[in-house]
Amino acid sequence: MVKNTSAAAAGKPQKEKIDPAVLKVALILVFGALAPLFDSTMVNVAIKTLTQDLGSTVSVIQWVITGYVLTMGIAIPVSGWAVNRFGGKRVYIFSLAVFLAGSVLCALAWNPGSLIAFRLVQGVGAGILIPTLQTVLVQSAGKSLGRVVSIIGIPTLLGPILGPVLGGLIINGLSWRWIFYVNIPITLIALWMAWRGIPADKPSERKQPLDLTGLLLLSPAFTLLIYGIAQISKYGGLDSAEVTVPLVLGLVLMAAFIVYALRTNQTPLLDLRLFKSRIFSASNATVFLAGMVMNGALLLLPLYYQQVRGESVLFTGILLIPQGIGMLLTRSWIGGLSDRIGSRLIVILSLAVTIVSTLPFAFAGPETNQIWLAAALILRGAALNGLLIPVMVSAYVGLRKDQVADASIALRIFQTIGGAFGAAVLATVISHQLSGHAASDVLTIAGAYNTAFWWSIGFAVVSFIPALLLPSGKRAA
Repeated sequence: MVKNTSAAAAGKPQKEKIDPAVLKVALILVFGALAPLFDSTMVNVAIKTLTQDLGSTVSVIQWVITGYVLTMGIAIPVSGWAVNRFGGKRVYIFSLAVFLAGSVLCALAWNPGSLIAFRLVQGVGAGILIPTLQTVLVQSAGKSLGRVVSIIGIPTLLGPILGPVLGGLIINGLSWRWIFYVNIPITLIALWMAWRGIPADKPSERKQPLDLTGLLLLSPAFTLLIYGIAQISKYGGLDSAEVTVPLVLGLVLMAAFIVYALRTNQTPLLDLRLFKSRIFSASNATVFLAGMVMNGALLLLPLYYQQVRGESVLFTGILLIPQGIGMLLTRSWIGGLSDRIGSRLIVILSLAVTIVSTLPFAFAGPETNQIWLAAALILRGAALNGLLIPVMVSAYVGLRKDQVADASIALRIFQTIGGAFGAAVLATVISHQLSGHAASDVLTIAGAYNTAFWWSIGFAVVSFIPALLLPSGKRAA
């Protein structure tokens, strides 16, 4: 008699594998996303060099980053309409081509103004690319949604960790122009892979015109909110017109879009009726707070190593690698676990681990043991996957194929605003803590960062509230 060793015969649930065709498309799309996500972090470490080489000031060169983020904000809402109108493959290839053109132009920039202008082109490409990537994969994922989302998260998680290292190596050994030159071969390969490897998809049969009224309300609203939030740390709070004016205008335009989108008879740029779902609303609220937790710490950690411990940019990037290792350790199985047990328990446990692993930095000084901090970073990295992947999975539960693009836009908006707000608040906390103290007082600087890490822990505690509303149990097919 032949012994049956199958999992099904043994009464154990079989682990469903990702469809090889879906896995192939996922890897192709993720490869294309590497360039814009690494580019963002590499440019961040090059600000000082750009200021010197282009003979400008930090306030002007800062627009190399700010302008890029703002044009991303304008482009993101358009991506959903474009996918439904032209098909995901065409839109993805178009966004890569725009980013490639922007990268070539940035590498050839001759002054601050030209570099800022060409970064706007890059921002358009990146703004369309990321939500399009999510939409295409979610629409084809089937029962393996969690594992597919975990693949999408690879560049998002690794970019902030490896980007500063690559940027430091390029700045130390080559010209700043190579930060943009390195995008060219990556993007060309990604274009070839996408053209050959992504199957053509049919656009929606309903050829909806672009909602221009919605675009003129939502894109400026998103852009003004991001800009206003970015000014909070610069002006030390909310008591400056440079902060309050864009924030108020952004909120007014956002409110106007909400009223318009709920009353219009045509298909709005973003379908707000998705928020009638408790799960979808809880997922976006959790993504917003998770963005605060993750991006806030991504600001604090490198600054702690540089300003408190006196490390170089390159060595700081190396010291942050343990967090990336932690992310890689849990990435592959978090997604599958989300498919099997839902997102609520995973997110709650991940929040608890994030709090525990952030505590060492809330007490860290200039001489704190590096091994102890590296262990905390590994643990923190392992938990970060559990904050983002399961929440993104739950956001798509029960949606029709034609609703996925709108869901991707909403998630991207909430994650971006949450991340910007978290970073701005923590930067303001540090600024207030250091106000009136000598810049050379290392213990005072360490104390300021301790306080900011406590704020980051507070963000994580608040995140438990929407996390309790996330779904539990096996996801329906």
